[in-house]
Amino acid sequence: MSYTPRLKSFYRAEVVEKLMKEFQYSSIMQVPRLVKVVVNQGLGDATQDKKIVDVAIEEMTLITGQRAVPTMARKSESNFKLREFMPIGAKVTLRGDQMYEFVDRLIAVALPRVRDFKGINPKSFDGRGNYSMGITEQIIFPELNIDKVNKINGMDITFVTTANTDKEAFALLKELGLPFRK
Repeated sequence: MSYTPRLKSFYRAEVVEKLMKEFQYSSIMQVPRLVKVVVNQGLGDATQDKKIVDVAIEEMTLITGQRAVPTMARKSESNFKLREFMPIGAKVTLRGDQMYEFVDRLIAVALPRVRDFKGINPKSFDGRGNYSMGITEQIIFPELNIDKVNKINGMDITFVTTANTDKEAFALLKELGLPFRK
């Protein structure tokens, strides 16, 4: 018997039915679904210290369960002491079971650990059914040992869906359990 993430089976069993009724889809294939989750971390201080990118890659690998890759500068910028192809960040693209596991941990464990948390912003949709949110501290994830973290960095998380409108994407993410602000 193969393993299926809890959120994935919840999506198939309950979310698909609710969205079919709400939006009057004629086929189950029209129901929006989560395609990928991209976790991105930009590191402005990486121009002075090369080890910052390596630390960020290791932390992001621990958080997501998948190896992070460094992002490179596209062009040189003398004002920022930046050269072309210099590593200035880290990113991970999650798909499939790892994506559902990460979203489940984000909703159930990480977001409740944010100080003064009132919900995530419901206005951060891009017009095409994708949602982006920012996290100010990476230490909200329990996979990281707080004593070993040298510098607190933020990260961006983007949820890419097959929804055609923001309304459909909002309904999908709300049914999956993302705690949107009222």
